[in-house]
Amino acid sequence: MGVQEIPIQNPETTVVPPKGRAVRSRFGMRLMSFLMVFGPGLIVMVADNDAGAVSTYTQAGARYGLNLLWVMLLLLPVTFFCQEMGVRLGIATGRGLAAMIYQRFGKWWGRFSLADLQLVNFLTLVTEFAMIELALSKFGIPGYASVPIAAAGLIVVVVTGSYLRWERVSVILCFMNVGWIAFALMAKPGAANVVQRALIPSLPAGGITSELVFLLVAIVGTTVAPWQLFFQQSCIADKRLRFKDLNRERLDTLIGAVFTICNAGAMMIVGNVLYTRGLPYHDPSQMAMLLGPIMGSYVKYGVLLLMVNAAVLGAMAITLASSWALGEVMGWPHSLQKPVREAPGFYGLYIGAVVGAAAIVLIPNAPLQLIIIGVQVLAGLMLPSALIFLQLLLNDRQLLGPFANKRWNNVINWTVIVVLFVLSAVLAAQVLLPNTRFVLPG
Repeated sequence: MGVQEIPIQNPETTVVPPKGRAVRSRFGMRLMSFLMVFGPGLIVMVADNDAGAVSTYTQAGARYGLNLLWVMLLLLPVTFFCQEMGVRLGIATGRGLAAMIYQRFGKWWGRFSLADLQLVNFLTLVTEFAMIELALSKFGIPGYASVPIAAAGLIVVVVTGSYLRWERVSVILCFMNVGWIAFALMAKPGAANVVQRALIPSLPAGGITSELVFLLVAIVGTTVAPWQLFFQQSCIADKRLRFKDLNRERLDTLIGAVFTICNAGAMMIVGNVLYTRGLPYHDPSQMAMLLGPIMGSYVKYGVLLLMVNAAVLGAMAITLASSWALGEVMGWPHSLQKPVREAPGFYGLYIGAVVGAAAIVLIPNAPLQLIIIGVQVLAGLMLPSALIFLQLLLNDRQLLGPFANKRWNNVINWTVIVVLFVLSAVLAAQVLLPNTRFVLPG
């Protein structure tokens, strides 16, 4: 296949701040420049703490206490390096990952990655609505009311023709996750204990079991998701960031990664409250109800609202990732900068996915558990391939020039890819063959 030349973005241009009062101090200018770039990195990271993440992290705390906090610390550089690749490629090309896979690797691989992304994202969207219904039912709001209202809200926020408005709403939703950290502090796990568990790897009393391996793989799969790679690159292209914005967007991504890992650790600490009391549960809404008598009704309702917030933010980001990707490949106008009449395909796919997922959740006895399992398997199979495409693109010096991968980038990234491939294979095997018992040392 012939390689088509893709023009690199002009490195001398950047996001232009709106007119207003002049900023004279050096610090003020740097802060203003950063705030103009800030957003995509935080949103992509925090949005991944969605319905599945809340369930996984809190269950980790409820089953194993604080013994797995060190896993989250190890995942901090993994999440950052995976997303940093997308940052460089998005700024260099001004295009999303789906379009680049089509152009560089051909239609077959392009269709494979796009179809897999669309399917995984839609099924994940169904689980987000399931979480919304589950949480709001504890407030006495039935699903036939809560799900349509949530769907309408998701549509209204996006279908405005304003990227900046959507980004502001998303950032506000991101910062609401501070509530998890507040509840973790209220749980009083002991600062010394938390630091020790985060810095020194430890295993639960039962040692290495297949159940523990499954949960560890689920944590990894929840923290690093395929849609994130597509979302941030498309988001950067839509925001029209340039090479002068690269370090600022890296900082944005790092802040998002640190905030997300802190939130994940906080969820484990909240789950640990029930672990110390030997109180099992099946889903986060039950956890919230059990926390009520222990920590107060405000914690109970606060956790339920944080569940809804996580599902709403995740649903919006995941669906936009799908719409951006298909719009890029089909050649449709695909920007939040455009009104609906100028990008009907882009917005139509978003609206259709939201309405379709909401409708499935409202079907009596819908196979939601089967959908959740399918999401785990498909996401696990897709992540390594998406990372490999991204890694190969980042080594194209004709495309990226001085911003292509260095040797140390390749060592780190290929190590991450191999580890994620092995873990994803284990997860897929355990989900598809639940009765399989792995022979593990220890």
